[in-house]
Amino acid sequence: MTSGASEEQRAVSLIELARVEVGYHGAPVLPPIDLTIAAGQAIGVVGPNGSGKTTLVRTMLGLLRPVRGAVQFPLRRRPRFGYVPQRAAADAVFPLTSLEVTLMGRYGLIGPLRRTRPADVEKARAALRDVDAEELAVRPFHALSGGQRQRVLVARALASEPEILVLDEPTNGLDLPSERAMMELVRSFTARGIAVVLISHQLGAVADHVGTLVVVAGHDHPVAVGPRAELLTSERLSRIYERPIVVRVVDGHSVIYVDGGSQR
Repeated sequence: MTSGASEEQRAVSLIELARVEVGYHGAPVLPPIDLTIAAGQAIGVVGPNGSGKTTLVRTMLGLLRPVRGAVQFPLRRRPRFGYVPQRAAADAVFPLTSLEVTLMGRYGLIGPLRRTRPADVEKARAALRDVDAEELAVRPFHALSGGQRQRVLVARALASEPEILVLDEPTNGLDLPSERAMMELVRSFTARGIAVVLISHQLGAVADHVGTLVVVAGHDHPVAVGPRAELLTSERLSRIYERPIVVRVVDGHSVIYVDGGSQR
């Protein structure tokens, strides 16, 4: 893996959301949000399905315009994004080898109607190496295990040379070893100065792996943004969700559940 990013690199702000309201056709679906994404930062965007977290991230990506407020780019340009979709949505899409899937990440840099060059193939191979999946290069994507497919999809995003990597439900459908391996990859990316945004409906799946949390509890609740240590308490989460939430640490991992309900 590449060596870690310097403190100066980590201090660079890539995106700033200033009182941004996200939504469709001029109708906001969430209250105003203030959020800064800096190089090397890991951010968890968590909330139940349908709560608005995907709309928020689409606005960050520039796919939606904010209803109100401003999305600002301190570097005076939009940062390069890499996006990793939910694995289940991509499983049956690619009748290609893993290297060919990874090479798709170069298309945005190559430009329309241009052929890939040997340098692009080497960049794709390097991305596979970065996720410890180089040996999968010639194997059909559809024949891989769930954890292997997820690594190839991450490699495809890395091949685009992103400054911000967005992972949508990165642990969904993975077994425990694959889930832990995926989060090890996340740590390696932030160490290189890549900002990582993890989207999940399971707070416990990402809480231990990010420095900042964005908790989207629903359309009628304020969006809570803050350091993980500040938000990840029973008292704070109970206020956010308006339900009795318990946070415990077991073997170094956060266990979060509704008091009297199931763990998550």
